[in-house]
Amino acid sequence: MDRKKVLIIVYYWPPAGGGGVQRWVKFVKYLREFGWEPVVYTAAGADYPILDPVLESDIPEGIEIIRQKIIEPYSLFKKFTGKKADEKLDPAFLSEGKKFGWKERLAVWVRGNIFIPDARCLWIRPSVNYLTRYLKTHKTDVLVTSGPPHSCHVIGLQLKERLGLPWLADFRDQWTQIDYFDDLRLTSYARKKHKSLEKKVLDNADCVLTVGPELAKGLRSISQTRIEIITNGFDESDRSSGIMPLAKESNILWLTYIGTINDAQNPLVLWEALNKMKASHHPIYSQLKIRIVGKAEQQVLKSIHEAGISDIIEYTGYVSHKEAIGYQNTSDVLLLLINRTKNNKAIVTGKLFEYLDARKPILCIGPEDGDAAAIIRDAGAGIICDYEDPDDIIRALEKLCTENLLNPADRNKILKYSRRNLTAGLSEILHSLLLEK
Repeated sequence: MDRKKVLIIVYYWPPAGGGGVQRWVKFVKYLREFGWEPVVYTAAGADYPILDPVLESDIPEGIEIIRQKIIEPYSLFKKFTGKKADEKLDPAFLSEGKKFGWKERLAVWVRGNIFIPDARCLWIRPSVNYLTRYLKTHKTDVLVTSGPPHSCHVIGLQLKERLGLPWLADFRDQWTQIDYFDDLRLTSYARKKHKSLEKKVLDNADCVLTVGPELAKGLRSISQTRIEIITNGFDESDRSSGIMPLAKESNILWLTYIGTINDAQNPLVLWEALNKMKASHHPIYSQLKIRIVGKAEQQVLKSIHEAGISDIIEYTGYVSHKEAIGYQNTSDVLLLLINRTKNNKAIVTGKLFEYLDARKPILCIGPEDGDAAAIIRDAGAGIICDYEDPDDIIRALEKLCTENLLNPADRNKILKYSRRNLTAGLSEILHSLLLEK
């Protein structure tokens, strides 16, 4: 079969872990079925905050992976702020609500004003030079970039200017509209530079791809470029690839959260509700266990302690994606937390779609008129509660944790979110770019 070739520029790639990695690993896994041969360009020696080498098993045999050395400033940041050399840094650490000392404040200023668009900007020039040579000798039909980091989009912009290839820019998250953009201590010059660079990327891409309606709405307020939506999703093979379910105690109701919980996600209303249930000797409290599969930031741990509910909280730390699927399989209810930040209506985390595939009822704490809430309602998959009413949380737990569990997601309504079906949609977009060339 004569396949078209697509070059995909991504920073997050195995051995990195997390939802941003899975989006393009899964696209690459299925693109050959739809007539495309993917080539992946990524970083060598990157300072990833999460590692999950198991994801490499999803990459089809024979896929060309090009890795080029990246210089990252995080080692200097760690030395300057007194952090351990092996400590992993989340690029969204600004959203954690920490009170920074002067060294951290200075580092944030440097991050926002010197490293534009982000801390991977030193990778732009060598990548453009390397890929210019590569593309002149390797026939490629379409160019794809995925950000954040938005340095990947700047690489795409410069390649577009040099070579004129059809270009699809995938915005997995926002740039200047992201919740912590105003916390970067930007000068007026730097703010203008970020905004102008973002607009230049959007205006010059042949098509912009994003993950949900609210995020698409924000991008359309900046540019008139064609914008398409392909959500994140679930891979049916993940749940049937020999994962051994964890032992399930029959007398315990497990409410499980998968992923990191930072201060912006800290579900204070849930801790308050559980505190009230404990004080009133609510029968569900004695059966309930909250499992946090991932990292809980210090402020979250403090909130749990202050609420007096540590007796029902279990922490596993970070686990592989396959292990996370196992925890989903043996849960009674799955917890989804949407950041309590501006523009949070646009947040649709990748874990939502795996929760749907787990066929377990979902308790979502977040904006009731957001994109995630709309998906849950459409699938009939759970209950959405806002950030303020602990009694609403108690009522939701009563409904979810009885023998008459809320019906899980309607299978027919969630198949559109399977990774194979989503890749079929991506293939159609890629082919349309060839027709427009």
